[in-house]
Amino acid sequence: MVGEDKEVKRIIEVCANSVHSCVEAEVGGAVRAELCAGIPEGGTTPSYGQMVTARAKTSSLRIHAIIRPRGGDFLYTEVEIEAMLADIRLCRRIGIDGIATGCLTKEGEIDTGLLHRLKEAAGQLSFTFHRAFDACRDPFDALEKLIDAGCDRVLTSGRQPTAEAGAPLIAELVKQAAGRICIMPGSGIRPDNIARIQAATGTTEFHASARLSVPSEMEYDTSPIPVSYDRSQTNQHLVRHLVETPVNLLS
Repeated sequence: MVGEDKEVKRIIEVCANSVHSCVEAEVGGAVRAELCAGIPEGGTTPSYGQMVTARAKTSSLRIHAIIRPRGGDFLYTEVEIEAMLADIRLCRRIGIDGIATGCLTKEGEIDTGLLHRLKEAAGQLSFTFHRAFDACRDPFDALEKLIDAGCDRVLTSGRQPTAEAGAPLIAELVKQAAGRICIMPGSGIRPDNIARIQAATGTTEFHASARLSVPSEMEYDTSPIPVSYDRSQTNQHLVRHLVETPVNLLS
């Protein structure tokens, strides 16, 4: 119909910290979940139990596992690399759909040698280069290296604390990529800013946590150890808002 707004596709990937978060992500309409342990460390490889149970408890949701053996930097020893390769092989065996990983040299370049080893181990798994990208020396050169290696997407906040602040660089990366790789903004993606970020960058895939605090159901809580029993979990309603917020709400 003439004058009708063109529908813009939007894919939401949820950064899921548990099986429950994966289930909430699916109910909310997310296409993918990046399953992680160690969220306070920026995300580390989830356990076998978390991965296989998340796979069993969801149906349409694509499960991607982060492959990161520890927090800290993205310069890995050979022992750590062996663990990463073993975890990737496990993901293939248990039906995980993809992985998110990243690696840099000590000079801040993409470690292309290791990247090719990881990519070869992944086989046909979908392959995301995670926010190690934001720690590299030259994002434009790094992007070409990721394209040459056959990566499917790169997760980035545009080298800023949030994707909204990094939107100008993300838009430049989208232009450079020219459809050869997906540029996926992440960090601080919320229902109240996703339309602005999409309009400013031209991206269609977004990475968000969509988590809320869930109160503990413990009745006995007189432990002398100062530990909060509450937990953070993806919320299906926040996910739904991310999926359904239209771009034409942009002012």
